[in-house]
Amino acid sequence: MNSTRYIRIKKKMPRRNRLSVMLNDSEQRALDNYCRKYNIQNRSKFVRETLMKDILHKFDNDSPTLFD
Repeated sequence: MNSTRYIRIKKKMPRRNRLSVMLNDSEQRALDNYCRKYNIQNRSKFVRETLMKDILHKFDNDSPTLFD
């Protein structure tokens, strides 16, 4: 299924909702190393996209199907 059916991103859709996440030292190091290794400039965008991709994937897997 196509995940884009759940969310339509408009060019100028302001983000007004804040989400804070606490990481322990090893999680922070892992995130820093990953961003450095893969040259990720915008960590906020990376975390947001990764989170939403997982959520949409689970929605797709949980949705009822006609033929199972």
